Amino acid sequence: MQSSGNSEFKTTGLFNVEGWSVVVTGGATGIGLMIAQAFANNGARVYIVGRRAEVLENAVKTWGKNLEHPKGQLIPLTADITDKESIETLVREVGSKEKKVDVLVNNAGISLGTSAVEKGQESAEALKAELWKEKWEDWEQIFRTNVIGYFFTSVAFLPLLSAANRADFTSCIINISSISGIVHSTQHHFNYNTSKAATIQLNNLLAQVFSQPGVKVRVNSIAPGIFPSQMTTGDKDEQNKSQIPTGDDYGEKKGIPANRPGSDIDMAQTALYVACNQYLYGQTIAVDGGYLLKNP
Repeated sequence: MQSSGNSEFKTTGLFNVEGWSVVVTGGATGIGLMIAQAFANNGARVYIVGRRAEVLENAVKTWGKNLEHPKGQLIPLTADITDKESIETLVREVGSKEKKVDVLVNNAGISLGTSAVEKGQESAEALKAELWKEKWEDWEQIFRTNVIGYFFTSVAFLPLLSAANRADFTSCIINISSISGIVHSTQHHFNYNTSKAATIQLNNLLAQVFSQPGVKVRVNSIAPGIFPSQMTTGDKDEQNKSQIPTGDDYGEKKGIPANRPGSDIDMAQTALYVACNQYLYGQTIAVDGGYLLKNP
């Protein structure tokens, strides 16, 4: 679509999500909440999805009032994306309120356990003993959430997503992967890094299949670096937000040229860009403060 005038270049037009319906899994805390706030404060109805009703309600109570756009909403829905029946119930519930879904953000994710991989510097026996401590059920649970859940949630919402398409607009899925699926080191969690690499490959496959004319849903991925969340800090405050303490040497210690963790604004800007850019198909965008430059 060609530009018809200078007014189209205003940010209010470039990133206009007013009246959109958006679903964000894991939307009550961390990166999911950052993304939900980005859409809601710009006029979208955002369904934040999670398993813990009290956490969802707290997010709405804290952040759903006094939004910067009168049409914006945060709407809590409980669901478990590791269960197909629960996913189907979620889709029916959203479908009872909306005729279409403009954006689905697959964000819910987990990380379990760590491994002291430097044991390999001692001997093969020491490394084997360390890695053998990994729990089979942890691997299964991580893949069930971080990969399989993304697949079935995407598939289940496909009719509602396709229903949003019009002449100048194509709906989209945003899969939240991670730079952990890109780096060549384990970062002490084999299972999580492997699952996020699988998330990126799933993104590639869904992007190809869903781009066909009869469906036409754009699929892209955001690969965050270090952002404050319950996963990275192990905690959240009374506003469902997490904090990462930093010092002057933070960037040097972590190998981050930006010398800080990612912020709510960093993630909000990226999510709006990926959702609104109608020419973006099948991409994985790393938002990492330069982490991958120092940690290939």
